[in-house]
Amino acid sequence: ILPTALGEATKTVPFVMDGEKTYRFTLKFGEARATDDAEGEVTARSDRRPTDAEIEAVLPKFQGEITQVPPAFSAIKVQGERAYDLAREGEIVELRPRTVLVHEIRLTGRPDPDHAVIEVKCGKGTYMRALARDIAVALGTVGHVGALRRLRVGPFAEEGAISLDPLKALGHSPAAFEHVLPIETALDDIPALALSATEAIRLRSGQPVGLLHRLDRDRIRGFAPGDMVCAMSEGRLVALTRFEAGELVPVRVMNL
Repeated sequence: ILPTALGEATKTVPFVMDGEKTYRFTLKFGEARATDDAEGEVTARSDRRPTDAEIEAVLPKFQGEITQVPPAFSAIKVQGERAYDLAREGEIVELRPRTVLVHEIRLTGRPDPDHAVIEVKCGKGTYMRALARDIAVALGTVGHVGALRRLRVGPFAEEGAISLDPLKALGHSPAAFEHVLPIETALDDIPALALSATEAIRLRSGQPVGLLHRLDRDRIRGFAPGDMVCAMSEGRLVALTRFEAGELVPVRVMNL
């Protein structure tokens, strides 16, 4: 799943990519690879194959806040250069461990002793290749990602997606636009607040909107300092804002 934004919707991309993601990957036991996936050279081998029970017993160690070292072949910058560029040039890349959040991890299939299918719900920055590598090591063997599929990004899921070839075949026909979703879809987990016409004009000009009047108390009930808020007017998104010190401060103004 790769959410694609058009026009003003590109302003929502950082918020979508910060959302929860769901992945399914196949862990192939017996071979460690330089890239931690099937494309890299084999760096180690092991004959050990864990049982289903052993896999299920170790997975809870990879749930919650965990520390992982990203793969050397990753887009992380090292002194201004991408790690994968340095790795491809034969340089030894040492990346710092980072803390990531795994909401849920479970074994969903075992096609054969060499493979295990694992599904993960996680926060941003979590590398499935690092998870596969570390799970194999925790099981006393080595392994890498043999197959990987991203099933969900924030509110965007597989059942609402269209693959590239069918989309290309639709061209500019009306049917193609049936797959274009409203901009609000990307922000469905951010609370909304209705504005007056005057308040909307202030936000559109980049000015904050004060909500300190006693009549505003019901409107802002439940908001906490730092919360993101979708500011709406006449059913349209005016701006993405942050609630700070009794004000809606514009973060991204939408020209819709």
